[in-house]
Amino acid sequence: MRRFLLPVLLVCSITASAQQLENDSLKLRQLATEVLTHSKAYEQLRVLTKQVGGRLAGSPQMAKAEQWGVKALKESGADTVYLQACQVPHWVRGAKEEVRIISRRRDFIPPLQVLALGNSVGSVPAGITAPVLEVSSFEELEAKKDQVKGKIVFYNYPFNPAFIHTFDSYGDAVRYRGRGASRAAKYGAVAIMIRSMTHGANNFPHTGAMAYNDSFPKIPAVALGLEDADLLSNRLKDESDLKIYLRTSCRMLPDTIGHNVIAEIKGTEHPEQIITVGGHLDSWDVNEGAHDDGTGCVQSIEILRAFKALGIRPKHTLRIVLFANEENGSRGGKKYAEVAKAANEQHIFALESDAGGFTPRGFSFTMPQEKREKIKSWAPLFLPYDVYDFSSEGGGVDVGELHEATGVAMGELLPDSQRYFDLHHAVNDVFSAVNKRELELGAFSMAALIYLVDKYGL
Repeated sequence: MRRFLLPVLLVCSITASAQQLENDSLKLRQLATEVLTHSKAYEQLRVLTKQVGGRLAGSPQMAKAEQWGVKALKESGADTVYLQACQVPHWVRGAKEEVRIISRRRDFIPPLQVLALGNSVGSVPAGITAPVLEVSSFEELEAKKDQVKGKIVFYNYPFNPAFIHTFDSYGDAVRYRGRGASRAAKYGAVAIMIRSMTHGANNFPHTGAMAYNDSFPKIPAVALGLEDADLLSNRLKDESDLKIYLRTSCRMLPDTIGHNVIAEIKGTEHPEQIITVGGHLDSWDVNEGAHDDGTGCVQSIEILRAFKALGIRPKHTLRIVLFANEENGSRGGKKYAEVAKAANEQHIFALESDAGGFTPRGFSFTMPQEKREKIKSWAPLFLPYDVYDFSSEGGGVDVGELHEATGVAMGELLPDSQRYFDLHHAVNDVFSAVNKRELELGAFSMAALIYLVDKYGL
C-alpha cells in the first residue's frame, strides 16, 4: 500500500493548491469590486487638496491636514486613531521669487519662471545681481572653479531621456538640486540656479529639498522651468557677459511640532505583529500635493475601509500611517522607526505609496530572496488587473527608515511613471491631474498585496 501513498498525497496537494489559488482569486475579485465600486479615496483626495491644499511641514495647513487624516481614518473604521508627535522643520518661502535677465540688448525678456528650492536661504532684501556661469556637471564646475567667484552658477543638467524608468532620470539628476549650492559656494558662488528635475514639455519650475554643507557659505538656490533654462543657455552662448538679478525671501524658522497620523485594526491571531502601510501627508507649498503624496494617503486609508466593508479581520495588526515631513527632512519616518525600535515592536512588512496615483504596474521590494520569491508566487493573482512587475528593488522613503532601523521587509507601489515628473514638486500637481480609475486601481493593488501578506506571512 505504501507505494500508492505518495501519488495520492501529491494529487491531494495539487488539488489543495488549486483550491487555494481559486479562493484567493475570488477574494481579490471581491476586493477589486469593492474598491472600484464603493471607494471613498477620490472624494477624500478632493477634500485634502481643495480644502487643505499645500501642506508644507510647519505650516498651518500641516495641522489642518493632520485633523483631516484623523477624521478620514475614523470614518473608514479604524479601531484606534492617534497622533505621534515629532519635531519638523519650518521653512517659509516668503514673497514670490524674482529672477530676471539683465542684458546689454534692448529686447524685453519677461521674468524667468523659478521656484526657490526647499530649505534654501533667501537673498539679501535688495536681491543679487551677478554674472552667470553655466555648467553641465560637477566635473565641469571643478574644471572651471577659478571662474566661479562672485557668480551665479547655473547647473544645466537635463533629465536623461534614454531612461525608460523615469525615477532613474530623477536619481541621476537630483544631486544638483541636493548638493549643488554648497559645491558652488565652495568656490565663491553667490547663488545657484538649476534646471528643473523634469522632462515635461512645459515651463513649470519644480522645487524640492536641498541641503547645505556647513563648511561653506549658504547661498540662495532656485529651480528654472525648462523653457527658461533653454532660453538662458541660448542667451549665454551669444552674450556670455549677461547678468542675472535674483531675489528670494525664504527663511528657516525654528523647528516646530508635527505629527504622524496613525490608525490600527488589531490582529485577530497575532496582534503583536504589525503590517505598516502608508504615504506622506506633507507636500510642497506651491501646489495641492495631489500625486505627491495625497494619492498615497487616500489609497492607504482605502485599504482600511475596504477591509472593514468586506468584514476582513486581519490576523496581524494592520497599521495605517500618514507620515509627517517626508519632503524636506523625513522626520516623520525617522520618528516612527525610532519609536518602533525603542518599543521592540515586531514588524513583518511595510508598504508605501509615494510614486503618484497613476496606473499601477507592480511593486518594488527590499527583502531577503526567499521572501521575494514567496511574493512573486502570487503574481498570477495580479495579472487579471494588469499588475505584473514584482522584480524591482526599492521601497518608499518613510518605510525605508523603518527598514533601516528594524530590518523589516519593505515595498512600494509602482505606478506607471511616465507622467509623474511632469508635475512632481510643481504648481500643476493638483487634484484635476489625478484620474479616479487609476487611483482606485492602485488602492486595490495595495489592498490585495496586504491581504496576501497577512494571510500567508513572509
